[in-house]
Amino acid sequence: MLSSMLKEASQQMDRNLEAISREFQGVRTGKATPALLDTVQVDAYGSRMPLKQTATVTAPEAQMLVVQPWDTNLVGTVAKAIQSADLGLNPSVDGNVIRVSIPLLTEERRKEMVKVLHRITEEGRVAVRHARHKAKADIEGQKKEGEIGEDEMRRELEKLQELTNGHITKLDAMLERKEAEVMEV
Repeated sequence: MLSSMLKEASQQMDRNLEAISREFQGVRTGKATPALLDTVQVDAYGSRMPLKQTATVTAPEAQMLVVQPWDTNLVGTVAKAIQSADLGLNPSVDGNVIRVSIPLLTEERRKEMVKVLHRITEEGRVAVRHARHKAKADIEGQKKEGEIGEDEMRRELEKLQELTNGHITKLDAMLERKEAEVMEV
């Protein structure tokens, strides 16, 4: 029963790592990648929806993204959504497609991106620690109700801490790789 709590905490921590990884993909590195626009929300058909549900995004060149909305009536709306997404990108409408030029990052902008990466990583650490806190409370609750003994509780808490440390280490490694990618000229 206790190992199921650890398993649940591990699954939650893994989901947190996956979410952070997806957020990292959206951080600009100076190279065009369709994942840069994953966070863009488009007002279409009476609701807000992710860009990838309304258009196809390709990267034909290292410094260019091409966005092709499936509905040609959404071209202006998609361009406006990209511009207002606070990514520092200026789309240009070219008929039924939108071209997004990816400017080279200045040293100052790279440092800003690194700060964003650190903020995202800290949010990930908080989420991992939250999963640990919840599992710890469950384990201590079982001890309080007499379902497990003191020694077993301590062993489970040690395993939980090892699990947490492992996930934090993975987060730090992800940060280090992405930071090197962003700072690369």
